Amino acid sequence: MIHLTITSAGAELPAGSEVILRNQTWADYEGLLECRQDNAAIKVRYDARTQEIRIMAPLPRHGKNSLALSNLVQALLRHVGRDWEGFDPITLKRFGEAGVEPDKCFYIQHREAILGKELIDLENDPPPDLAIEVDATSSTSAEDYVPLRVPELWIYREDSLHIYLFDGQHYRESPDSPTFPGIPVRRLIPEYVERAWQAGSSVALRQFETALPDTTSLGENA
Repeated sequence: MIHLTITSAGAELPAGSEVILRNQTWADYEGLLECRQDNAAIKVRYDARTQEIRIMAPLPRHGKNSLALSNLVQALLRHVGRDWEGFDPITLKRFGEAGVEPDKCFYIQHREAILGKELIDLENDPPPDLAIEVDATSSTSAEDYVPLRVPELWIYREDSLHIYLFDGQHYRESPDSPTFPGIPVRRLIPEYVERAWQAGSSVALRQFETALPDTTSLGENA
């Protein structure tokens, strides 16, 4: 049996566990975030459509894959000559609708809009240009992100990379990333995430940078 402990001192959940609380309100969600405090090992997601709060405690593999993905994306951004701002961890909320905590997110086109900010308020600030979820402990649906309106969402699941683009109403899976045109990221990313496990993170990153095609002429500074 999974034991979830929530007290004024924080929230605790065994690694690799997920708990779903049903019939929950936005106030319940905000209260749980306050109780969790700065415990980044616990991820909390809220969906007003289902009135559910999902609480997850990621496995160590989740963290290693998240780090590898983040490093690879930053290498890609350097390769195409783009500036960026990254956030990890971060809670993205649309008041009364949804709250999610991507494993990593990047501001690229809208980088300048959030410079110097410690907190992101989606009522006033743009959403990230790219959000990344690693599904090792639980499953992410692209529709979870509809209220947040993130333009591009990557979900890494079972050694495969899925790219979703927001069309204004729904997310549609895409074979390519508009952020990195001309680069086969769906093939390269899983290969080098696995390589990070087998050869080590720094070795995989160095080999990845060498393997990238010459597309620098396609990028311009944000």
